[in-house]
Amino acid sequence: MKANNISLILLVCILFYINLGGCLGGSLRKNFYKQTCPRAEQIVKDATWNHVSANPNLPAKLLRMHFHDCFVRGCDASVLLSSTANNTAERDSFPNLSLKGFDVIDDIKEQLEKACPGVVSCADILALATRDSVSFQFKKSQWDVLTGRRDGNVSIANEVSGNLPSPFFNFAQLKQSFANKGLTVQDLVVLSGAHSIGVGHCNLFSKRLYNFTGKGDQDPSMDSTYAALLKTQCQGPGDRTTTVELDPGSFQNFDNSFYTILKQKKGLFQSDAALLTNKVSSNAVQKLLKRNDFFTEFGQSMKRMGAIGVLTGTSGQIRKQCGFVNSN
Repeated sequence: MKANNISLILLVCILFYINLGGCLGGSLRKNFYKQTCPRAEQIVKDATWNHVSANPNLPAKLLRMHFHDCFVRGCDASVLLSSTANNTAERDSFPNLSLKGFDVIDDIKEQLEKACPGVVSCADILALATRDSVSFQFKKSQWDVLTGRRDGNVSIANEVSGNLPSPFFNFAQLKQSFANKGLTVQDLVVLSGAHSIGVGHCNLFSKRLYNFTGKGDQDPSMDSTYAALLKTQCQGPGDRTTTVELDPGSFQNFDNSFYTILKQKKGLFQSDAALLTNKVSSNAVQKLLKRNDFFTEFGQSMKRMGAIGVLTGTSGQIRKQCGFVNSN
């Protein structure tokens, strides 16, 4: 009988694993803080919405920060750690120098420490705040965030470039980068939809405008009229300061318009255009032209990304300040 009970428990775990993020404690689950900090998620939501109301560009910034965190050492808030005299942290690596929103996470953490000291991790705060910032325009949560992450103790700048997918990647490189994190081609295409909000620096796509193959040519996969417009906005191939809207005219509205402009050959980055060079990813792009399908799929892919390499149970720690590892 005892063996049968154990088998039944294992079966239940298998059946519910995907929805609940794990079994038998120590794993991500819904309402992780229900007993230890009942108002945790409400505090995060209220603080995040206040920040977004003052800065409508914040959703794009937090989405990017969450992505950059999860792809390096997993979703452990290592991207939030500050450099020390003996170590250059992830946030000071070249790809992360343009990350914004650290002050928002710090503010939310301060509020949570007042309500429930030493309980809510910075990793969970980042995951929740990202969801809540995107959800602000809809006035309701757009996907469930499983919680229970703990914070990492290590952050190394040199680990960033080798783990983050580059805006210059072709499809094969993108597929491998996502596969390395346990994500699929579907996740790749869906999460690329985050490019419906935010801006891009000219130097990250200028090669497509001025010197695509090293012969002073333009990327033929980019709409020529759109390329001409971009050339009027960027100050030449070496422009590292000018930014342009990822989704012209709608860069603060989260929707599925990324796929519409992509089909029009107006994706900004080489990695965007690469999604149309493979049959499987191109078919996924076509399906995501349906608004409801995109929102459903985006939530699912965000949950999968949010579970990459998480620390749970007794691993890591709960930082008192998100920028610093707790002192012994």
